[in-house]
Amino acid sequence: MSAADTKPKAGTSEIDQRCIDTIRTLTIDAVQKANSGHAGAPLGLAPVAFTLWNHYLRYDPANPHWPNRDRFVLSVGHASMLLYSLLHLAEVAEKDGANAPAVSLEDIKTFRQLDSRTPGHPEYHFTTGVEVTTGPLGQGVANSVGMAMGGRFLGERLAYGDRPLFDYNVYAMCSDGDLMEGVSAEAASIAGHLRLSNLCWIYDNNTITIEGHTDLAFSEEVAARFLAYGWQVLRVADANDTVAVSHAIETFLQSGDRPTLIIVNSVIGYGAPTKQGTPKAHSDALGTDEVKGAKRAYGWPEDAQFLVPDGVYDNFRNGIGARGKALRAEWLALVEEVKAGDASLAKDLATYLDGDLPEGWDADIPVFPTDAKGLATRESSGKVLNAIANRVPWLLGGSADLAPSNKTKLESPEAGTLGPFTPGGRNIHFGVREHAMGSIVNGLGLVGLRAYGATFLVFSDYMRPAIRLAALMEVPVFHVFTHDSIGVGEDGPTHQPVEHLLALRAIPGLVTFRPADANEVAEAYRVIMQLKHQPAVLALSRQPLPTVDREKYAPASGTAKGAYVLAGADEAKPDVILIGTGSEVQLCLGAYETLTADGVKARVVSMPSWDLFEQQDEAYRNSVLPPEVTARVAVEQGSVIGWDRYAGSTGTILGMHTFGSSAPIKDLQTKFGFTPEKVLEAARAQLAKKKG
Repeated sequence: MSAADTKPKAGTSEIDQRCIDTIRTLTIDAVQKANSGHAGAPLGLAPVAFTLWNHYLRYDPANPHWPNRDRFVLSVGHASMLLYSLLHLAEVAEKDGANAPAVSLEDIKTFRQLDSRTPGHPEYHFTTGVEVTTGPLGQGVANSVGMAMGGRFLGERLAYGDRPLFDYNVYAMCSDGDLMEGVSAEAASIAGHLRLSNLCWIYDNNTITIEGHTDLAFSEEVAARFLAYGWQVLRVADANDTVAVSHAIETFLQSGDRPTLIIVNSVIGYGAPTKQGTPKAHSDALGTDEVKGAKRAYGWPEDAQFLVPDGVYDNFRNGIGARGKALRAEWLALVEEVKAGDASLAKDLATYLDGDLPEGWDADIPVFPTDAKGLATRESSGKVLNAIANRVPWLLGGSADLAPSNKTKLESPEAGTLGPFTPGGRNIHFGVREHAMGSIVNGLGLVGLRAYGATFLVFSDYMRPAIRLAALMEVPVFHVFTHDSIGVGEDGPTHQPVEHLLALRAIPGLVTFRPADANEVAEAYRVIMQLKHQPAVLALSRQPLPTVDREKYAPASGTAKGAYVLAGADEAKPDVILIGTGSEVQLCLGAYETLTADGVKARVVSMPSWDLFEQQDEAYRNSVLPPEVTARVAVEQGSVIGWDRYAGSTGTILGMHTFGSSAPIKDLQTKFGFTPEKVLEAARAQLAKKKG
């Protein structure tokens, strides 16, 4: 392609072209100054992104958190300068109604530098206007499915007569890499099934990846695949043809029965004399000569740096700025009508927008009576979840085809099923799509809903990228993981989680629970529902666990602190401490009773959440695990890694050092040493070591 080919297509006004080229030059200047970044995709996509933002996006730059705004997801997160340029030129405010910009020109000049608002990939909660953290390819488009589901859910649930209070659209820009990732296929499949007509993916078909042309590894017919999913597929032959881009977006806006994929043919590194259309334009700075050559191609002053020409800001103010202001004003007028005409709806709307829980949300959480046989914690979880859901109308979620096993179905007739023609249902059937489920749940959480997913704990492996991003974004979603140990039994090692608790506990900001009985489950939910900046997971048993006698032992309210003294609290300095989680707490209690009968001052500590325990002050932690008491036994049917923090360097850790086996649960417990006798033996060995 020659420099002459960079001339604007007919139909692009002079000022629009100036805006497009400003996006391009801000990008190459920022990447060149940082000597790091990805300039290629923004140079090719600038006309598409500009057209969408300035002519169609329903977004008020002065109030970027307007609840009914359209969502724009840059799934191709390495092209972050495309988004930062748009946020700057549209003069998106840092806070609603504030004059300070979300992204200043100085921020663009400090692209990819320490503590800059323009990090290498867009980060939610860090830069206003970034709707979701993107970078790991496929995640953004999968998040957009959850956002679109959330928008339709809210439109159905919060409506004033026949006027929905929410009717926003969701746009996601994606790359070849996004569409190669399996999570995008899962997400596209369910989006087509649900007929998410408010969802539009714009596919940057530039045919270049880091290793070379996409035909090295990607030769499928993308359009045919998405047609098979049930999507509408549109094509734009040239990304610079803003008229064709407009026609495609308008076609999406006029269709109401399915999601839309717009395939846009672009040239990566558009305008760069020798690097455009090659892998060299994919990442890293273009180089001084290439930057000057690109600017010549755009008709730009070669030596100008971070130039925003006259008229560019005004064009955005007259486009997205004026349109967004008017649309938000219309929405606020509707809200005022609601306040005057429907007090109940107005209260629900205010509670939802504030991110609060309704009054009395926990009033029906059951207190489970002492029961030697007890319940599987997955069973008690289902009871607690339903008790909460009956009072929190925007709590929704589902399972990856395992709801009968996970006990996560909301049983109220009012809950209904979220389907193609019932967008307000609260039970979501994710199908066997664990990875997409995690990302979709994140998308639901990002629009303010209390969302959950569910599967077996062993399959949390499929979801780890999405769970990690939930923690990174501080989105308070949660997941119900059942079949939490070798207690799964005959299904064997493929279904018996061993290292999974360790993997989840390793994620910063994630709160992981493994409750010991039904009442710890209830208390865990009390904590989870009140989290505002942390996601959480529950690891729950398949097998029944006795419900602890709370008159004899400590109340389950200690769950909120992550660990608490369940038995032996009267002894300030016990001889030995037994620490357990989940089903193993019962083993500790059995050993404790024998030791106590023998005159040993023993203590049992239930530790349902390492994460919460670490958040407590040192005085509390030391009161539970006195440092001077070194005779300790930790018991958990999982990896022993990490338990030395609590067992100490001389303590005993009873855990899993191998994978499990296929056998009845009692045989497995005997084989791997999870019996009261083994715990007692370890405790006595610790006492003997102490005396010795």
